[in-house]
Amino acid sequence: MSGIEKLFSGMRAASTGLAAERIRMDVIAENIANAQTTRTPEGGPYRRKIVRFEPLLLEAAGRPPETLGVRPSSIEGDRMTPFGVVHDPSHPDRDARGFVRYPNVNTVMEMTDLITAMRAYEANLAVQQSFFQMAERALQLAR
Repeated sequence: MSGIEKLFSGMRAASTGLAAERIRMDVIAENIANAQTTRTPEGGPYRRKIVRFEPLLLEAAGRPPETLGVRPSSIEGDRMTPFGVVHDPSHPDRDARGFVRYPNVNTVMEMTDLITAMRAYEANLAVQQSFFQMAERALQLAR
């Protein structure tokens, strides 16, 4: 990696973090919006979605891989958390025994995840702003 590429690598890494956390916040918002959705086009209640991240790596011959940032690798349905079941014989989506399956979305957990994603987004934004300030200061010193 050349000198100028190294100079901008921190900014690029922060930029990938911003994009990844934005996708995560969108998925969390979708989860919250569907917390009471008992019927989906696929059938059954809405299933909570989770964003998985993976590192962006630069591999060069004879050197260990270098991390350049992060990206969302997949958005998957949460199959570990069970659906909620409520007895409601008047609900249109009840089963033969009067039970309704509700999404596996816990709004408290989603709000906690949203705060975490927002903090990570803000941290990446602060890194970019610091880079701009340092670059501006370097230009001032070069005059």
